[in-house]
This record gives sequence, C-alpha cells and structure tokens, in this order.
Amino acid sequence: MAFYSPDQAMGQTLRQLIGHLEEEGRPGLGEQVSITWLRYGASLLGAAEGLGQEAFWGQAVTGASWEGERPRYPASVVKLVYLVAAEAWLQRQLIEEGPELRRALADMVRDSGNDATSLVVDLLTGTTSGPSLPPARAAAWCRQRQVVNDWLARLGWSEVAGVNACQKTWAEGPYGRERDFYGAQLENRNRLSTDFTARLLHAVMAGAAVSPPACRRMMALLGRSLDPEGRAADPENQVDGFLGAALPQGSRLWSKAGWMSQARHDAAYVEVEGKAPMLLVVFSEGRARAADASLLPAIATALLDA
Repeated sequence: MAFYSPDQAMGQTLRQLIGHLEEEGRPGLGEQVSITWLRYGASLLGAAEGLGQEAFWGQAVTGASWEGERPRYPASVVKLVYLVAAEAWLQRQLIEEGPELRRALADMVRDSGNDATSLVVDLLTGTTSGPSLPPARAAAWCRQRQVVNDWLARLGWSEVAGVNACQKTWAEGPYGRERDFYGAQLENRNRLSTDFTARLLHAVMAGAAVSPPACRRMMALLGRSLDPEGRAADPENQVDGFLGAALPQGSRLWSKAGWMSQARHDAAYVEVEGKAPMLLVVFSEGRARAADASLLPAIATALLDA
C-alpha cells in the first residue's frame, strides 16, 4: 500500500498528460517514464516545525503515480539516498563529523559531483575503489558495499522493494573492483523507483528523516535558486531542463536531478504562490528522453495547473 492516499482524479490527470505528451511526438513515452505526484493542503515546511515523526506519518497525503513502483536506473538522484544515509550514520556515530565530509556532501548534492560521491560512499561503506580483488577479499568487499541497502531495508517501507543503492556514480565508468561489482551484464546497477524517491524526499522536507536538525541541513543543500543570472552562469544548475524550469520567479524549490546519456530525472518539492504545494518525481529513460529538455518542465507545468 502506498504511503500516500491515492486520488483517482490525480491519476486520471497523469494518464491524460502522458497520452497528450505522446501525441506531441514522444511515442512510447508511457513505457519510458515513471511519475509520482503528491499534493499537500499546507506547506511541509510548517509541518516540520511542529510535528514529531509519529504525528507526521499519521497524516494523509494525496497523490498518484504512473509506473511509480518500477525500479529504474536513477543516475545522480541516488545521491539523495547517500545524503540521508550520511546523516543517519552521523546520528549513530558510525562516521565522524568534519569539514571534509560536509564539503563532500555539499558538492555531491549542490553540484552533483561524482568525486564527492565517491568519498561519501567510501565513508558510508568502509570500502575503497581499486584493482580487482581475489575471490575471498572480493566477497567481503561486496558484502560491505551493501550496508546502505541493509539500512534501507530496516526502514520497513514497502517502497524499498526493488531498490538498489550500492554503486558510486561515474563520469567515465567503473574500473577494477567497481566494474566487477556491477556484474557482467550490469545487473547490479543502482535502482530506485519514483515512489521510493518521493517518500524519501517527503520525509526530508517534513523534518521526519533522521532528525529535524539533520533535515534542515539536507534542505539547505537541496535548495535551488531560480535566479536567471545565476542559472545562466551555471549550465549544470539542475533547474533548466528539469522540473524547476517550469516555476515562476518567487517560487521555492528543493530538488535533486539526474542526467546522463540514457536518462533525465528529477525529484522536487515546490511551493508556488497561489497553488497547492507539490512534490513531484519524474524518471525518464532512453537516449531520446535524455536529450528532451522540454519534457520535465512540461510535466511540472501541467501538474501545477491541474
């Protein structure tokens, strides 16, 4: 059962939107995209200040999804998982607080840095990259790299089914023991669903993931500026070509995008004057979708106006 309350009208809106986008010249889009869309009666930011975790999760959340349970390669959206995991590890004193960790987390989320992500994954798992390992050492290394998945399983969320968050992110690709870990057919690639990603971002934005102070730190990294000059100066701003591009000036945006040759994704919580707050996660796959800079803004525009 979904963590949100399914809304039939919202579900119909999603079906009609996908049909319309296919008719516009995106054949097969229904198979290439997953969407999870949540709508709130009040800002999550206010709720986070006054509710504990039990009270928060007791609230009904209205939503709908299209292929929301389907695991897909998440590209850099997986960095949201590693961000929350790092705060969880810090709370349990499994890793040490320090300026280098904070620098890596900031670069991983704000700039989507792969080198920063590599350090964070090393710290979370107690592993390092390098040449291929002999079988016994490789087995121990691979087991250690599953600790984030073990933590996710202990959350008890039904949306964790099919999720795999154990790989680093790459500019050129994995080598040595990292390539071995992917499997011969890349069967051990990272996988997330939009339903799982929506629940994780929902928890962060409401102050219900790890602790309210940890959530405020994570939100500070996820916040995106809509300033046109700043976006023009940063071609990889995670707004243009993604969900935030649909927002008018004065809106508020927290997001984590993912983009590579075969994927264009985004997970965003937005507040727009005069409209209901919305959390939207869109994963789109395939070379054509990766190159389609208008798809995610079109989806966000349509659902904001729904």
